[in-house]
Amino acid sequence: MTAVPDDSLLDDLPRLGEADPEGLLRAGAMAGAQVRATAEASLEAGIDRLGGLRPRAVVLMTRPGLGPAVSRLLAELLLPACPVPLVITDVVPPWVGALDVVIAHTDDPGDVQLAEDVDRAGRRGAGVVLTGPAEGPVAAAAAGNGVLITPRLPIRPGFGFPTAFTSGLLALKTLDLLRFDANALADELDREAERDHPQHESFVNPAKTLALRLAEHAPLLWGLDHVATAVGRHAVQVLGTHTDLVCDVVGFPQANSRSALFRSAVRATSERDIFADPDNFDGPAALPPRVVLLAVRARPGDPVRRQAHETLPAADVIDPAEEISADEPTRAAVLALRFELAALYLGLAAGTTGGSGRYAPATA
Repeated sequence: MTAVPDDSLLDDLPRLGEADPEGLLRAGAMAGAQVRATAEASLEAGIDRLGGLRPRAVVLMTRPGLGPAVSRLLAELLLPACPVPLVITDVVPPWVGALDVVIAHTDDPGDVQLAEDVDRAGRRGAGVVLTGPAEGPVAAAAAGNGVLITPRLPIRPGFGFPTAFTSGLLALKTLDLLRFDANALADELDREAERDHPQHESFVNPAKTLALRLAEHAPLLWGLDHVATAVGRHAVQVLGTHTDLVCDVVGFPQANSRSALFRSAVRATSERDIFADPDNFDGPAALPPRVVLLAVRARPGDPVRRQAHETLPAADVIDPAEEISADEPTRAAVLALRFELAALYLGLAAGTTGGSGRYAPATA
């Protein structure tokens, strides 16, 4: 059974503080600081050594945790104009050599597979950019064979998306494959964290508003572009970390091909169901879907967006381009941070994360 959130907790600061004794919201709000610290650490680690190199291929690693979402987001930001092949993989390919660059992130210092892969790639002369803990087999494998970027700030496991994302962006920028401004990214994440601050009530707090919209629903996070869909994968990760909601993430065109689910989404966003009685049911029912359309790339006249609005007129839409003037990497990071803080608010309200203790797995 899905935990029922206590909505009143979100705007009750003393109770919210009691539910978050570990400071999870504070950790999530440190995204901008993570970006700045990572930019400084990357320079000290020697990321400039990649300058002037045009790689034969860029290998983006998807080790468990944040790796899959970060790697896919980096790839989508590069595509479709990337001049070199991109490989997204859980294991370094056997052909990796001196002309290739491997980019990886891990929270697990003892990831044996990654340690072996980093060691092999380094011995073959490949460029390696690794973000992770300073100690352990993985760090030892990267020592002397790659650029090891270790967090300068204490980062809780699972909260390092800004660090992993910034590290990848800096590597791609140094390779002259992508442009972005680390300072602008950090500043915008600070502004988003301020908008989502616990002191701001739900009706003016974008993260709290999103949390309340997702509560007691099955979120359908459907991207209107490939970058937004990649951010949706991170949203599913943080929602699964802090809440017990089961989510779907896919691009809108693919969602359109899932006939039964799509019909359910259309019914959920149709005005003809506005007077439906949620208490009128004969037995246990699945959580109603909540369609959230995600956008990062601004495409005037985009037929995908037009079809989505026509088919799902009452769906929620989150498009950072309508709120801020920033480049694509920054808009993607803002969207990711909003979902992370929304997941934390929802998890704290439901007792599925933090220290409220209102909800715990059943015991025998």
